[in-house]
Amino acid sequence: MSTVWIIDDDKSIRWVLEKALQQANITTRVFEQAEPALVQLRREHPDAIISDIRMPGMDGLTLLKHATEAHPDLPVIIMTAHSDLESAVSSYRSGAFEYLPKPFDVDEAVSLIQRAIAHFAELSAQTPAIIDDSQTPEIIGEAPAMQEVFRAIGRLSQSNITVLINGESGTGKELVAHALHKHSPRSAEPFIALNMAAIPKDLIESELFGHEKGSFTGAGGQRRGRFEQANNGTLFLDEIGDMPSDTQTRLLRVLADGEFYRVGGTAPVKVNVRIIAATHQNLETLVKEGRFREDLFHRLNVIRIHLPRLADRREDIPKLLTHFLKRAAEELEVEVKQLRTETEEFLSSLDWPGNVRQLENTCRWITVMASGREVLVSDLPPELLDQQTSVATSGNWEQSLRYWADQQLGNGTDHLLDTAVPIFERIMIETALKHTAGRRRDAANLLGWGRNTLTRKIKELNMDSGSDDEDSDD
Repeated sequence: MSTVWIIDDDKSIRWVLEKALQQANITTRVFEQAEPALVQLRREHPDAIISDIRMPGMDGLTLLKHATEAHPDLPVIIMTAHSDLESAVSSYRSGAFEYLPKPFDVDEAVSLIQRAIAHFAELSAQTPAIIDDSQTPEIIGEAPAMQEVFRAIGRLSQSNITVLINGESGTGKELVAHALHKHSPRSAEPFIALNMAAIPKDLIESELFGHEKGSFTGAGGQRRGRFEQANNGTLFLDEIGDMPSDTQTRLLRVLADGEFYRVGGTAPVKVNVRIIAATHQNLETLVKEGRFREDLFHRLNVIRIHLPRLADRREDIPKLLTHFLKRAAEELEVEVKQLRTETEEFLSSLDWPGNVRQLENTCRWITVMASGREVLVSDLPPELLDQQTSVATSGNWEQSLRYWADQQLGNGTDHLLDTAVPIFERIMIETALKHTAGRRRDAANLLGWGRNTLTRKIKELNMDSGSDDEDSDD
């Protein structure tokens, strides 16, 4: 599914475009200002951008300039309520795909955006996705689960064997694929990445295997596919579970024979390519459901590396926060934000459903939006504060306790029960006494203790016993 970013400080415009594009089965992401979008563009590539020209902070033309310098093929549509010749000329000269004056017809705007997406898909199909491995950042992780990942990469460093990477979205599967390539005998050869979920089904075979001139409408010349581009190197197939069944059959033949035919071709093309595949789905389940070929699964599942959720390696969160805050400050050329201890502890306690990618984006948000150098809990994005509130009010005290235990053990605390049990008992006693207006006999009954046990616990915990209106009753 295609993704379009909408950038406008006018909430009503954002809402109208977002709803219209969603009805057209186009995924959207909205920004009130250009700066956060430009920061995000360094990590994600939408299929098109539609941006207002006049906004607080960075204007649309400056955004357009930076976006087209970094991604020359990315279509950017500039819209404005101040439709004048200078704005239009400046937009086109800066590389805008189209100029859209306000007010506009919503259907026409959607049609224009669809043309921009099609234009981008056509250009992308002609551009090799070769990634410079020298720019690959190191993977951060000291948790036991990440050490297993590092060990696997080390064991495979002299191997060309096929690898299947499993993990939720945002856990860093492509980063691990880069590392496997960088530390392999093929490190000097190309690393080619292709996301199955991001390519229209009718273009996947052409993307993988290339095509001959005239093999289909729009095939103006011969084109090398990703297999040929990756010859002697590594081909990373992300979200392999989304590969159509027909393409699965062709891929299986390539893995078995080391050769294939371009779309519309009659001459076999031989290649020597290492395959690294990745998915967030359970391929075994897809096989049982008949949605993924069992023989292809076994071809890919030679060595499997599982990437843990961020919530399963909380001890890495402080170092990841430091790393991402520093990198965000370098990108924006600003001072590095410093997290207060309670802020770091708060962030380390969250569930992070978006995993490392969500954590990284949060660090960018903090760098842009937090007002002071020191970051307080109250400075964090509202959705994170809401997430913690929902956990606290959901009645899931076991999950909250688990978060706390993970955090304490990750920080090297020992004899944890010596700390936890007194705190737990104190809270239970105080709450029971609150509900009984201080009457110990009733409080003991609520807790399931005898009156003497409650009195002894109050003394052991050095709690303020105060007066008890039932002392004369025993």
